[in-house]
Amino acid sequence: MATPTVSTAQPGKRAHAAAENPDSYNTLPPPSDDALAQDTTKLVYRQTSAALMAHFLGMVVLIGVYWRYAPRHVLWGWAAAFATVWTVRFAGLLGYDRAILQGRADSDKWLRRWNVSMFAGVLLWSLASMLFYDYGGPQERTAMLLIVYSLALGAVPNMACQPRLFLACMGVYFVPMIVRTALRDVPGEMQIAGILCLVCLCALALGRSFRNVFGEMVSLRVHTQELAQRLRGEMAIAEAAQRQAELANRAKTQFFAAASHDLRQPLHAMGLFAEALRQRSKDTEVAHLVNSINNSVDALEGLFSELLDITKIDTGGVDNQPEHFSMGELFNRVRLTFEPNAFEKGLMLSFRGEHLHAYADPLIVERILRNLVSNAIRYTEDGGVLVTCRKRGDQLCLQIWDTGIGITEKEQGRIFEEFYQTQSSRPLEPHHRKGLGLGLAIVKRLADLMGAPLTLRSRVGHGTVFTLMLPMGRASRLQASTSPAKQSLGVTLDRRHIVIVEDEQAVTEGLEVLLKGWGASVSAFDTVEAVQQWATHAEARPDLLIVDYRLPAQQTGVDAIKVLRARFGADLPAIMVTGSTMTGHEEEARQHDFHLLIKPVVPTKLRAMIAFKLSLR
Repeated sequence: MATPTVSTAQPGKRAHAAAENPDSYNTLPPPSDDALAQDTTKLVYRQTSAALMAHFLGMVVLIGVYWRYAPRHVLWGWAAAFATVWTVRFAGLLGYDRAILQGRADSDKWLRRWNVSMFAGVLLWSLASMLFYDYGGPQERTAMLLIVYSLALGAVPNMACQPRLFLACMGVYFVPMIVRTALRDVPGEMQIAGILCLVCLCALALGRSFRNVFGEMVSLRVHTQELAQRLRGEMAIAEAAQRQAELANRAKTQFFAAASHDLRQPLHAMGLFAEALRQRSKDTEVAHLVNSINNSVDALEGLFSELLDITKIDTGGVDNQPEHFSMGELFNRVRLTFEPNAFEKGLMLSFRGEHLHAYADPLIVERILRNLVSNAIRYTEDGGVLVTCRKRGDQLCLQIWDTGIGITEKEQGRIFEEFYQTQSSRPLEPHHRKGLGLGLAIVKRLADLMGAPLTLRSRVGHGTVFTLMLPMGRASRLQASTSPAKQSLGVTLDRRHIVIVEDEQAVTEGLEVLLKGWGASVSAFDTVEAVQQWATHAEARPDLLIVDYRLPAQQTGVDAIKVLRARFGADLPAIMVTGSTMTGHEEEARQHDFHLLIKPVVPTKLRAMIAFKLSLR
């Protein structure tokens, strides 16, 4: 039987070739010597217990058949030799099992031990065929031949994977019997010898086939292990790359947050100074320039918000935490933000369905609604924007209607893509082209995060309606309904005392100039400690607090609000104007009852918020 050629190819290269070409499994390279020895050792010892039982039964049958015919000393001598070899093989099996459990099994050493004991057993059976052949009659000889033949075939799976041992054992099993039978001058013995030759050839063919199958099985196992190892290596590389990407994303998010905060401060101050300049100058050209400055500041604020929102969503910084909430409270917050914008454009901003409740994440729903209302106002020149909420089955149908320029049918499938902006058959106004084209992409991702279906319908020249489906909610006992209040932008601040807590000097100066221009008296501080010292000696209660979030000495605007409310009462109204967008201020605003504005704040928005807060007193 031919010995297989051992491949010298590197395992990693073979695994790579197999991975790139699945058909290579049909022509696997031969396994290495080490892999073949390990698998062969496991195979032979795994089948040794069954082989020992078969040999023991064969010995019992042979002794029984020749008990009346063979001399006792021959039988007992052969039986004693068989018992010795059998015991040695059984002890070897137990020793190998212990070595495996202890993790110190040397495949080559244990395979040599098995081969020696196996060959000794084969020699004993060949000796039996020579010793007992002349005793008894044809039936006894036939029984002995069947026993030896059965044991030889049974040894094929054990020995076929070792060509030299297999050939030697098959020769020892069959050659003596064939020669002994052929040399007997008895009619019919030559035919028996011929049959034994055919049986020997069949055993050799069977061993060759088993050898091929075993070799392919070992090769496949080795390939599988190599591919698994390569896959583990690639997975480790992919995980490392993923961790690096996550770190890069977090770094990018932190960079955007820090850059946004630092850039929002001067933009906010610039808007305040520009508005103060308009108040002091009656020149229409100056007023036009101030409007342009404010529009630019507002556009930059939108860009910052879009970039931060899309970054937070991509890095998993937005969690979906559904709860029961009132649509009326949500509408009030959105109305407060966008009513000044609608007023400036002469649009009507209306809300319907305030009495309903939804079960979703209120912060995410508010972000979606703010983006859609902002878009609706931006692209509407005449008419208005209507936000409605009504029951539809067991869900709420939240819709944002506008009478704007509309969206063409071919664009409706693309407007949720990043950086895509609506085209139009007529030139767009400058305020239509503001932004990066991320607003609706953010809306879509947030809706998908909640699992809320988002659809749109639109007609060019007539308007657009966006529909968001939300689960129905219920009213909470702790929720207090507040009726929407529309405040006039021309509210006077005469005899109103406003306290400012802001550590940026330019922002403080801009706020002072602006508020004093509106008729208010102002007390400005840059630290919580300074506020506390002033509050200790102040007699008159201020009307409103305007605080920044980040203050010196690791303190925040919330600390300033607590200090002043502890002195003047818990109902002291407060507005937080901050450039920080990454710390979840909305929840703090709920807990400590203040309203939040993100820098830069257009003065009209600030004035609308001040009017709203003062009207609650």
